[in-house]
Amino acid sequence: MRLAPLLIFTLAVFAQSNTGELRLTVKDAAGAGIAAHIDLVSQATQTHQTLDLPPDGHYAVKALPFGAYHLTITHAGFAPATAALEIRSAVPQSREITLIVETVRTEVKVTDSATLVDTRANNAAYHVGSDELKDRTSGAPGRALIDLISMQPGWTLEANGILHPRESEYDVQYVINGFPVYDNRSPAFAASVGADDAESLKVYAGGIPAEFGQKLGGVVEINTQRNTSPGFHGTAIAQGGSFATTSGYASAQYVAGRTTGTVSGEGFLTDRYLDPPTLDNFHNHASNTGFTGALEHDFSDADRLRGSFGQRRTWFLVPDDMLQEAAGQRQDRIGGDTEGRLTWQHVFSPKLVGSAGAQVRDVSARLWSNPLSTPIAVDQDRGFREGYFKASLAGSNGRHEWKTGVEARFASVREEFDYRIITYRMNPGNVRVFSRNLPATYAFTGSSPDREQAVFAQDTIRLGDVTLSAGLRFDHYALLVDESGWSPRAAVSWHIKPLGLVLHGSYDRIFGTPPFENLLVSAAPGTRLGVGFQLPVRPTRGNYWEGGFARAIGAHVRVDASYFYRGTRDAKDDDVLLNTGISFPISFAKAEIRGLEVKVSMPRWGRFTGFLSYSNSIGIGHYPISGGLFLDNDDAALTTSTERFPITQDQRNTARGWLRAQITSRVWTAWSTSYNSGLPVEDVAGLPPRAFLIAQYGEAIVDRVNYGRERVIPSFSLNASLGVDLWKHERRSVSVQADVTNLTDRLNVINFVGLLSGTALGPPRGGSVRLRVAF
Repeated sequence: MRLAPLLIFTLAVFAQSNTGELRLTVKDAAGAGIAAHIDLVSQATQTHQTLDLPPDGHYAVKALPFGAYHLTITHAGFAPATAALEIRSAVPQSREITLIVETVRTEVKVTDSATLVDTRANNAAYHVGSDELKDRTSGAPGRALIDLISMQPGWTLEANGILHPRESEYDVQYVINGFPVYDNRSPAFAASVGADDAESLKVYAGGIPAEFGQKLGGVVEINTQRNTSPGFHGTAIAQGGSFATTSGYASAQYVAGRTTGTVSGEGFLTDRYLDPPTLDNFHNHASNTGFTGALEHDFSDADRLRGSFGQRRTWFLVPDDMLQEAAGQRQDRIGGDTEGRLTWQHVFSPKLVGSAGAQVRDVSARLWSNPLSTPIAVDQDRGFREGYFKASLAGSNGRHEWKTGVEARFASVREEFDYRIITYRMNPGNVRVFSRNLPATYAFTGSSPDREQAVFAQDTIRLGDVTLSAGLRFDHYALLVDESGWSPRAAVSWHIKPLGLVLHGSYDRIFGTPPFENLLVSAAPGTRLGVGFQLPVRPTRGNYWEGGFARAIGAHVRVDASYFYRGTRDAKDDDVLLNTGISFPISFAKAEIRGLEVKVSMPRWGRFTGFLSYSNSIGIGHYPISGGLFLDNDDAALTTSTERFPITQDQRNTARGWLRAQITSRVWTAWSTSYNSGLPVEDVAGLPPRAFLIAQYGEAIVDRVNYGRERVIPSFSLNASLGVDLWKHERRSVSVQADVTNLTDRLNVINFVGLLSGTALGPPRGGSVRLRVAF
């Protein structure tokens, strides 16, 4: 197993993203190229791309999600041509189409219903296309993509925009243009990819290919590459709204021959960034800046090189509760990352393609407290630098679509953390906050190398109406512990044509590595509470099962439903430090999570587009706990307990809905809603007296707890949007959109007082206006 790093440099294979490419050539009867217009649609993947080809009629449509597509090609004086095609492999697919001179003008009606259900899909995957991204309802800054993901079945939110796929914590893997990002991308940890940079999303939590490892609660594939017509194109967006929020975004893309260059920049200011613990929203200001750039060049039909660079920075304050505000507390946080990526692709033959990719990242985060902080003053400075390499070879051979490769991550993690107890008891009521056994001060400084390697192979086999997928992955992880694991993966789908039904099932063996945010502190030997040692958080090992179906109802509606079960050992969670947003990784001895997910989608029916989704799940954890930063004797007892409990992200019932209506050719409206049945409240019997909680958070918030159920009261939000195209000519347009969120102004409590959660409120009623210019 120690030879894995050597294999990375000796195996002659290449890296590849999980998308495909269509290479078009459009000609006339004499064989000359035509600058035609193309329209490419897949309702199953929410893809709709329109392009004007260059005069030679050649164009490579890149980064297409796997699925079935309907292609329409038009040019004045020629009869329209249509074709059905499937993108199933990383190997580029070539299509040559000859247009015929139109002798009699006829009306051609294009039908995309054949692409409504992906008859080869073997998992419950959900797509968000460019139209939904563009017309999204504006929410809290820095959370646009997170809000869209949380609308999908099985994906829920905790405080500060932390995503939980199927009740998993710390376990979202983002794949950005083929490169994995494993660190926490919620607003309290790091600035996420901007929604205006994204072209499409694909999210799933079962039937995970062997290509993906480490963070496997759920996978979010983000594609930022745009297919645009030759020439110069750009977008500028300005937005303003409630809580003194202003933001701006601008991007430009230039396509000339075989070269494409893209740059974008964004930023925002707001007075409501994190989810505050009180209605007063004390000290919640934030600002952000971000810049990305990419350059891609095709040296030939066989070789392509792409490089990209990005930098993001966020400055924000930590919101106080009422007692902290009265004391004069101020806590500042700053975080950011700088990244660079380089990918080379080579097409060996029409059935074999490979690429090699490298990524470097530098991520940092700081927190500092003023002298008036209470009941504890905390300072932190942490970060990591990583180099990542991935290589794979993909091929298509008859019934088989296969892929094999290796990857490696070389990182350095550093952490500095210290606290100073200001008071062990707080008024009113002289309530004990910390144990007297807890030292008044604590300081930690540490660093550690992180070495991770993996090898994988997978194959998808078509057997008539049955599609089989099988894969095997090996991971080696060495940070605080040195462990390895094999992960077999298998999936199957069966298209029952007479019923218009696709049945699917999958099994995933997972080896999930621990988070590296505050991991060293969580495992550090010390004198906290006299424990004397902390057990390090180990990798999660478990089994994921999923079974379900997809079915078209008529030509416009699709139903997806799935049941899942997850059983894991060393299941991950976090220990939150009051309301700072800082958390420390822990693991439970084991966890079982099971649930049902349903989504009814209507990609397009006349003037309407929308969906309804519902999830029901239950998650049970088992003590004892490893890791964490426990600051009370009662908390330390969890390191030896053997009790069962609902995990903190156990949102039993959730429902989401979205409907968009095109009122006229230039005016549209959209409505969305969400319902959550309420997260658990930990140790209700051990909560401080009611008078103290009211003084800390306010009576309205305390009243949002159902003490009998030991959960917060269910939450509900209704949002509305109105969009108008002010001016539109060919590919140039000016549009305006107005949004109102939480129309009923309902007080929604997300979390309430607890070791593993803290207190956080959802946003009240708010509004915004967004102006968009495209050319």
